Amino acid sequence: MDIVIDTSALIAVIVGEPERNRIIKATTGNTLIGPGSIPWEICNAFSAMFKQKRLTLAEAERGLSIFKSIPLRYIESDFIMALKLSKQSDMYAYDAYLLDCAIRYKAPLLTLDLRLKASAQKLNIETLEV
Repeated sequence: MDIVIDTSALIAVIVGEPERNRIIKATTGNTLIGPGSIPWEICNAFSAMFKQKRLTLAEAERGLSIFKSIPLRYIESDFIMALKLSKQSDMYAYDAYLLDCAIRYKAPLLTLDLRLKASAQKLNIETLEV
C-alpha cells in the first residue's frame, strides 16, 4: 500500500521522537510517497530546530544521512490542484502538495501535524493514527 508521509512524521523518525517506533511499525512493508518538496522541508525543519537550540549542525548532518536512507518515492505535484486545495483549506502550498498526492494516489496520509490531519479528514482523505 502507498502511504503519503509528511515532514513531521519523517522528522519524528529521524530525531527519535516518541512516535518514532509507531511510525516505523505503521509504515513497514508499505511504499512511502510524497511530493518532491520533502527534502527542502526536512532542511527547513532542521533550521527551525537550530533556532530553538534543539539540534546541532552535526546532528542535522546525521539526520540527513538517516533521511537519505528512508525509501521514499517522490510524486510530481499537480500544482493547479494544490493551489485549489490551498485556497479551499486556507493552508500553505507545501501542505496542499501532500493532500494532492493523497487524493490522486488514493493513499492514506501519515502526519503528526494536527491541522493538516484535520484538513485531510475534511476532504475525506484517510489518515493513519500513530
